[in-house]
Amino acid sequence: MKNYLKNYKIQTPQIIISFFLIALICLAFILDMDLVVLLNESLIKLVMNGILVLSLIPMINAGAGMNFGLPVGIIGGLIGLCLAVNFRITGLFGFVMSLLFSLVICLFLGWIYGLILNKVKGREEIAGTFIGFSFIPLMNYFWTLVPFQNREMLYPIGGQGLRPKISLENYFSNVLDDMWLLQVGSLEIPVGLFAFYGLVCIFIYLFFQTKVGRATIAVGENEAFSKLSGLDISRIRLIAIIISTVIAGFGICVYSQSYGFIQLYDEPLSMAFPAISAVLIGGSTGKKAYIFEAVLGTYLLQTMYLLTIPIANEILIPELTEILRTFITYGIILYALLIKDRRGNKQ
Repeated sequence: MKNYLKNYKIQTPQIIISFFLIALICLAFILDMDLVVLLNESLIKLVMNGILVLSLIPMINAGAGMNFGLPVGIIGGLIGLCLAVNFRITGLFGFVMSLLFSLVICLFLGWIYGLILNKVKGREEIAGTFIGFSFIPLMNYFWTLVPFQNREMLYPIGGQGLRPKISLENYFSNVLDDMWLLQVGSLEIPVGLFAFYGLVCIFIYLFFQTKVGRATIAVGENEAFSKLSGLDISRIRLIAIIISTVIAGFGICVYSQSYGFIQLYDEPLSMAFPAISAVLIGGSTGKKAYIFEAVLGTYLLQTMYLLTIPIANEILIPELTEILRTFITYGIILYALLIKDRRGNKQ
């Protein structure tokens, strides 16, 4: 990692988005917006979305491609959150219990997901996309039929089926955001939120220092040579996929407590592409990824989203803001995927 940081070179995607961000900051200053508030929000957005981006790293480095099946891990995390709310567990303990529930569920889902991807080597990204998109409708039936008892989670009429949005206000909303808040002038730094983010980063770093972690990188770099060296390719890939799925489950738990709501039904469909775009914008080739790339890409992407909408509201008519947001979101995703293909061709 140290050698990587020494040799890291700023690439075209980072330059373009950095210039765009500088232009947005200048516009925000001209429009007399509160830059400190925007900076506060950008720090929270980094961690809210950052763990989902970090979850891509084990799979990428194992040679399993970009995890377009990210909704599999997200669903595991959502089930864990719903269980904690159904049992009415509140505060930090409630959040920790949601992580434990998510861990158990994601271990199982990741194992099934890994077995499937091992059967379609070389086509993992296509298979992951179809798995993610087909798993969501299946889970939509689950959300409508699951026999949870907490009335705050259920539709008010009929008393069956979970609501599309479940409030965490009475449970563990912002439990990490409000933990150990550090006040620097008018800037509030959520130390608890960053501590959790740091723990996930440290876990990923330490994993790749282990024997299995180094074998994972070796498999991703040269599968044929790894096989000749006696490595169990399928087992190593399976471990990486399970770890990615578990981290994705944790990621949606962190996202939901910061957002204040559990979002069910079709919401997980929209989370895979922005996460993949972030790691690509951070400098990943799509065949190898580092923690630094995930952090940088997430901050650039989320800060750009954060600044674009309020500035557009000031300059444009409100009806155009949502159109602009959608255009920018999918434009960046397309750009990130084009970068991936170009880097892959160079390699």
